[in-house]
Amino acid sequence: MKYPSKIYAIAIARTGGPEVVEKIEIPFPTIQPDHLVIKVQYAGVNFIDTYYREGIYPLNKFPFLIGDESSGTVVGLPTDPAVLNDPDYQKRGYKVGTVVAVNSLGSQAEFISAPWTAVYPAPDNTPPIVAAASLIQGVTAISFMEEAYNVQKGDIILIHTVAGGLGTMMCQFAKSRGAVVIGTTSTREKADFAKKNGADHVILYKEEDTVARVLEITNGEGVHAIFDGVGKDTFESDFRMIRRKGTLVSLGNASGPVPPFAPLKLKDKNVKLLRPTMTNYAYTPSEVLYYANALFTHLSNGTLKPHIYKEYPFTSEGVREAQIDLTSGKTIGKLVIKVSD
Repeated sequence: MKYPSKIYAIAIARTGGPEVVEKIEIPFPTIQPDHLVIKVQYAGVNFIDTYYREGIYPLNKFPFLIGDESSGTVVGLPTDPAVLNDPDYQKRGYKVGTVVAVNSLGSQAEFISAPWTAVYPAPDNTPPIVAAASLIQGVTAISFMEEAYNVQKGDIILIHTVAGGLGTMMCQFAKSRGAVVIGTTSTREKADFAKKNGADHVILYKEEDTVARVLEITNGEGVHAIFDGVGKDTFESDFRMIRRKGTLVSLGNASGPVPPFAPLKLKDKNVKLLRPTMTNYAYTPSEVLYYANALFTHLSNGTLKPHIYKEYPFTSEGVREAQIDLTSGKTIGKLVIKVSD
């Protein structure tokens, strides 16, 4: 197809509050020989967007294009013969018109050029909105619960913010493996939602003593693993709820980054502590393909079921609203931006 010379994208010109988010016109992205070109239909909204906007994750230049998760259709294939002849590339079966999900920075744009290794091929019958709503949270849930802590039947695990986009998929995946899931959330509406998605016990942290309830449920032993995307506000109490030889997976900074601490803190219970990222589990081409296949298999068989809270317009105001809603704590499930039809 003939590409336009200019496209629209969501960007920030400086760090700050939601007001710094703007829809701007930029040149069509530079296409590298090993890249696929994707016409974006939906973009996922994630806390990492707010981390970049607020300056929690440092930026080297502005304007900075927001977003690292999107879906759409392939409109251009790589031109590098080494890529086209690569067995890992060939296994993916890319062709013009393929529905894909993409984990690449600058994804809230009309078109993106992305390395083929960052593009997850989806089955032909996958709605693009489902692909965008599932990629990061779905692959994070699967990889963290296979590699950070390998959830097994009979494990008792704690998931903070269990009704969010990631919490929901972690809950669903853990239940599919036979675990007992304890979740924390803020409202009764969210608690009911979490129970419908597999949570065995839901603690309303604004009304209950989370530590006391977890210890009550586990007969004082604590849980085998904690998956904590809250960060600063819950980190200290996690050590009171983890059992001896338990695993604490710190995976987000919703309340702010975890402050520095002495490693000696881990010795009281021989706790394992990890701060992983999805992209270091889905890193090599074979790893990405493994998790692509796992994600879309679990979506097709119903193990994972994304819940879309709201679809926002591809405007400055729409993206600002989405980020405000995400950080307010009022949302359930996943937020997406509709970029194009």
